This record gives sequence, C-alpha cells and structure tokens, in this order.
Amino acid sequence: MERRASPEDRRQRVIDVAFELGAEGGYDAVQMREVAATAGVALATIYRYFSSKDHLLAAAMTEWASQLRTRVQEEPPEGTTPADQLAELFKRACRAMERQPKLSMALVRALSAADPGVNESSGAVRDQIASMGDGILRDLDPEIRTEIFAVIGHVWYSTLVGWANGRHDFDWVIIQLERAVHVLVDPHY
Repeated sequence: MERRASPEDRRQRVIDVAFELGAEGGYDAVQMREVAATAGVALATIYRYFSSKDHLLAAAMTEWASQLRTRVQEEPPEGTTPADQLAELFKRACRAMERQPKLSMALVRALSAADPGVNESSGAVRDQIASMGDGILRDLDPEIRTEIFAVIGHVWYSTLVGWANGRHDFDWVIIQLERAVHVLVDPHY
C-alpha cells in the first residue's frame, strides 16, 4: 500500500492517525511506531516527513487550523463589530478544541517543544488564524493587523497552556481572548 500511495497521501494518512490516536489517548498515545503501524507506512517514512512526535502533532494542529478555516469560510462569524466577529472566531475555535480535550492537550503540549519542525508548523497555524481574521479586519493597515494577531496569538497560547495544565476551563480561555480582542481591536473602529 505504501508504494502506490503518493507521498502527500502517506503524509496525510500519518497526520490522520496522529489525530485519531491523540483524540483517543492524548499525547502519550501518539507513539511513532503505533502511528506507522496504523497508517501502514514504514517508521522511516514518518521520520522523512516529521522530525519528532511533537513535529507530527504540530503538523496535525496545522491541519486542524486548515479545517477550521474551511468551516469559517462556509459560515463566517457573526457580530455587530469587527471585534465581536473576531471574538466569535476564537470562541468557535476554542469550542472545537473543547470537544476533543485529549487531542487538544496533546497539540498544546507539542507546540511548546523546541523542535524546529514545531516552529515551522506553529508559524503555519498563526498564518491560518490570521488569514481567517484578515477579512474581518480588512479596513485596518496590514501592519496593524499583523501586530494584533501576534498579540492575540500569544494570549491564546498562554491561556491554552493554563487550560492544558488544569488551571482554567475553556470558558476562562474564551473570556481572556474576548478581552484581548476588544482591547486590541475596538480602538481602531
């Protein structure tokens, strides 16, 4: 099966299996040998695409953000102001993460790794989130939009770390994101 599948198909299958294992058992359940066996690929194939388990999970987060982007394009966030719309975007993202807590905790844990592949995937996730919000904040200067998304990204990550460590629930994460969005966006409108 591995020889007939395209490299992109094999890579996607590996990411899909990481999603499944992470959703079922969290970070520790995503073992590279298990991913290889379940995906029907050689272990060396996985390491051709991903330098580590953290890199694989970060790539899964990129895929998750891409799926969220598709859903947002199909059903744009509602709200009377750009800040309300942007807050709704992040609320939807958090609710999606809340529905799969084991996977979400695994993704958050992986994003804190020092692996260069994680950095690359983190940048792709940031770009996906920014592209979702660019349409909402289209009236702002692109540099200001970039700065707003950088700060909101830091707030989101830090609140997710607090959630993943059991210090807060997702309602708290959403409240912090809404606060950050309104503080950063409202003065521009």
